[in-house]
Amino acid sequence: MVIATKTTKSQLIEAYIQRLETGLALLDDNPQNLIEVVGVLKSYGVVLDAYSVNLCYIAENQFLRLFPIFKYFNGEITADKLWHNIWHDRINYEYAEYCMKAMFWHGGGGLDAYLDTPEFAERAEAAIQARFKNNPLILGLKKLFKDYLPEQVRQMCYYSALGQFWRVMSDIFIDLSDLYDAGEIKSIPDVVTHILNGLVKDAARPITYSVNIGGQDYDLMPESVGLTFLMDTGVPYVEAVFFRGTPFPGTISYNAQAYQIPYDQGAFSYGALYADPLPIGGAGIPPTLLMQDMRHFIPDYLMDIYHQGLRGEGDLRIKICESFQRSMFCVTTAAVQGLAPHPLDTKDPEEQQANRKYLKGWLTRLLKSQMIVVNS
Repeated sequence: MVIATKTTKSQLIEAYIQRLETGLALLDDNPQNLIEVVGVLKSYGVVLDAYSVNLCYIAENQFLRLFPIFKYFNGEITADKLWHNIWHDRINYEYAEYCMKAMFWHGGGGLDAYLDTPEFAERAEAAIQARFKNNPLILGLKKLFKDYLPEQVRQMCYYSALGQFWRVMSDIFIDLSDLYDAGEIKSIPDVVTHILNGLVKDAARPITYSVNIGGQDYDLMPESVGLTFLMDTGVPYVEAVFFRGTPFPGTISYNAQAYQIPYDQGAFSYGALYADPLPIGGAGIPPTLLMQDMRHFIPDYLMDIYHQGLRGEGDLRIKICESFQRSMFCVTTAAVQGLAPHPLDTKDPEEQQANRKYLKGWLTRLLKSQMIVVNS
């Protein structure tokens, strides 16, 4: 365990670099962490499956609908579903949209670059014209607000891309749980290796998106564009959701004169790795929705541990958030390993130097996160 007390920033960075070079993770390897990480990722995998299905459904079936009031129903509108939605007894798909909009706003990667190209603009225009060919009012308004509909199409692309990304991650986390139950996952490094192998396996998986309008398919993100799972969705997702995020309403002032929000998007540090678990459960805190969803699928062995706390289930969302944060440092470790310029266990001095420069960049940012806290 790395102790923050009386330790300089450079010493902490060096200590974590050595951890990564010796095959350890950003999270301490102990039985408690292992149970929490595997258990919460099993629940997260179930929730991500639902999020993925809904995001892809919206992208494919709610394309440019002005009032998509049934977008969370996945095409199954029944009296029972309506009743459960009225009482808010359902998966909180709003959190999936929060993550999508964070990616959309922060941008980055090949997907963001492609959506600003003339090629995409041409494809989007063709889909827009097909969608509203019998609606002269909308086409007339389009001439006045020429950027509105293309921006909505860009957002639909992010719905689809994030849905496809989460499809892979859900499978990775569910498989992790199955391997743990079978006794094949025995340590935090085993967790990281499993996640890394999953990321590498699907790294080049194409990210594509087409929408059917009037019986004709319109390819908005064809395979020929070359968008892939890891670099064009995975890396931007980590940057937008793990690191940057967006300020939570009610916890920080949006008043420009208050200077509580950085002017530079790159300086944002509201992501999953930085968030304070204590506000979870408060109104306006997006992760509350995720924790509420995950609480329904927490495995018994992890719920038993939560019940041993002084408050039982009284602070369950906070406990889940703490476990979830630990698990995200495992995912981050896998991402750091997978994107390194050279294997982290290399013996070549030049490769070691390149790796250390690379790792220092990551760890300089991570020192301001909850990394020290989860290892205390």
